[in-house]
Amino acid sequence: MAHTKDLLLIFTRNPELGKCKTRLAATIGDEAALEIYKFLLQHTAEITKNLKVSKEVHYSETIWHSDIWNNTTFNKELQQGKDLGERMANAFKKGFGKGYERILIIGSDMYDLTTADLEIAFDSLAENDFVLGPASDGGYYLLGMKALNLELFKGKKWGRPTVLADTLDDLKNNKVALLETKNDVDVYEDIENIVEFQPFIKHLNHD
Repeated sequence: MAHTKDLLLIFTRNPELGKCKTRLAATIGDEAALEIYKFLLQHTAEITKNLKVSKEVHYSETIWHSDIWNNTTFNKELQQGKDLGERMANAFKKGFGKGYERILIIGSDMYDLTTADLEIAFDSLAENDFVLGPASDGGYYLLGMKALNLELFKGKKWGRPTVLADTLDDLKNNKVALLETKNDVDVYEDIENIVEFQPFIKHLNHD
């Protein structure tokens, strides 16, 4: 494991049929949605495995000890809390409790995200208190901080287009770095014109 004061939290859902990417599945079916989610998980594992920081994968349901997340590269944890806000708050709290000084959280459905984006995000915490990666749907795909701020996880309508604006409002008296706006994969329109996703949705084009 990397000996570092930097920690990357990766939030994932266990990739099980009918339980992930449900809004996408409404259009393309459960099986195709599951295959796309596995593809996105693989992408997330690839872009994070060589980062010179500590890495934790936080599973939604149960910890899988034998999967794409290599046990020597990624520590494995279970998300804890009633909603996304509480689960993220607990993960940050635990990370700072372990002595980490800069912590980032990402999800695992960002095909647009690169290793360089994550390095830039960690670097930006040298000059800023917080870093946010705005998602084009009004949420955020990345949040980073160097001191615990629990306000960011309270009173938010998770999954709604107000999350980023409400979070920035909480941070108006802090130094905040904003990364490039990116598109996460939630609905069919997010992938329909992207070449890499065509093999997963070709069944929709058959008459």
